[in-house]
Amino acid sequence: MKAWPLFGITLIEALLLAAHWFIYCTWIAFWQTLSPQAVLWSGALLLLLSFSFVPAALLAFFHGNWLVTLLYRFASVWLGFLNYFFLAACFSWLASFALAVLGLHVDKPFIAVALNSMAVAVGIYGLVNARILRIRHIPIQLPGLPDTWRGRTALLLSDLHLGHMNGRSFSRRIVALAMRLNPSIIFIPGDFFDGVRADSAALAEPFCQLAPPLGCYFTTGNHDEFGNADHYAEILTSNGIRVLSNEMIVVDGLQIAGVSYGDSSSPIRLRAILESLHLDTGRASILLNHAPSRLPIVEQAGVSLQISGHTHSGQLFPFTFFTRCAFGNFTYGLHRFGGLQVYTSSGAASWGPPMRVGSSPEVVLFTFE
Repeated sequence: MKAWPLFGITLIEALLLAAHWFIYCTWIAFWQTLSPQAVLWSGALLLLLSFSFVPAALLAFFHGNWLVTLLYRFASVWLGFLNYFFLAACFSWLASFALAVLGLHVDKPFIAVALNSMAVAVGIYGLVNARILRIRHIPIQLPGLPDTWRGRTALLLSDLHLGHMNGRSFSRRIVALAMRLNPSIIFIPGDFFDGVRADSAALAEPFCQLAPPLGCYFTTGNHDEFGNADHYAEILTSNGIRVLSNEMIVVDGLQIAGVSYGDSSSPIRLRAILESLHLDTGRASILLNHAPSRLPIVEQAGVSLQISGHTHSGQLFPFTFFTRCAFGNFTYGLHRFGGLQVYTSSGAASWGPPMRVGSSPEVVLFTFE
């Protein structure tokens, strides 16, 4: 294994160990009547849980069977709850300090139980919220749009993350929804697959039922490139999905382009690719670009609308705040960057913890006006 991935894995595991240790120390300090046996067993359990997600994620990238799927799902759910147990531990100390400053006395076990109960409730809410798929209806106007496109609809399906967590049943659910919405065209701007070792052909097979009049178009996201991107492209193509790899096509007068995630992450390569497409700036164009970044380059190329995903709108609080710091207004929704319009979807699925707190999963139906 290369040095940088090994360093990253080690760092993540060290952070997880530290988080579990902090929760353990807080629980022991606040629940003062625990027996020595309970202290020992709780420590052993948290130590075991601290080594659940990283090994499960590594196994998921190299193996695909029901046991790995079960382990990965358990570890991912625990990772989500860990986030809120960690916050509960932080607030336990803050609440204890604030009450002491105010001269108020509240039993520490009550503080710990109350805040950890809230953590459980928030985690359960997140699990439920992540499975409630919203349908966003977005009217959109593009300068230079051919008259034949007015009134047509386009369905945006971003960040499906098909793999061990979101399996074939989720794939069928998305396809059934798409067929019910009956769009003229479908856009998939990356992360169709989660990049793990799974039966990708079986996961994508339900999409062969989709037959929008103007086609279905895809470009890669970072998770698609974690796996075998060429193999994924063959699977998608066999299911009737056109893969746009740094290319542009014209569909009934509308320019539709796609740039792969790896190339879009480099300003030099992205600029060169967009220049090579020779977009007609007097006509409407749509760019499928997984991440809402490098926007000055895209705007300078004369693109009318960029469709992105990637951010998950932060997926889980407090990461919603960090994502907002990284992408600003372009974390989610429809916004302008000069002459360029950008729509960033929060995605239909999730990565890691199957939870949504502070964000919602969605598919988007554009109506061209």
